[in-house]
Amino acid sequence: MAKRVEIKAPIAGVFYRNPSPEDPPYVKVDDLVKKKQVLCLLETMKVFQKIKSPTDGKIVEIIAQNEDPVADSAVLLILETE
Repeated sequence: MAKRVEIKAPIAGVFYRNPSPEDPPYVKVDDLVKKKQVLCLLETMKVFQKIKSPTDGKIVEIIAQNEDPVADSAVLLILETE
């Protein structure tokens, strides 16, 4: 049975889906991801933090919008695992 895992912001910051404006997003909906794979970036006080997958799974929803500020513990993405 599939289980949903919420990927949350560890701290308030600005959400980025891609490493730079010219690059494609790290992940899209329906992408299969591996544990520790980079899913997105979070910028706080000019420092970028890579948000990594806690487990293998499939991206089922991307909640945060690119370049939008997010609150501490805000849900960024949702993974589905087996």
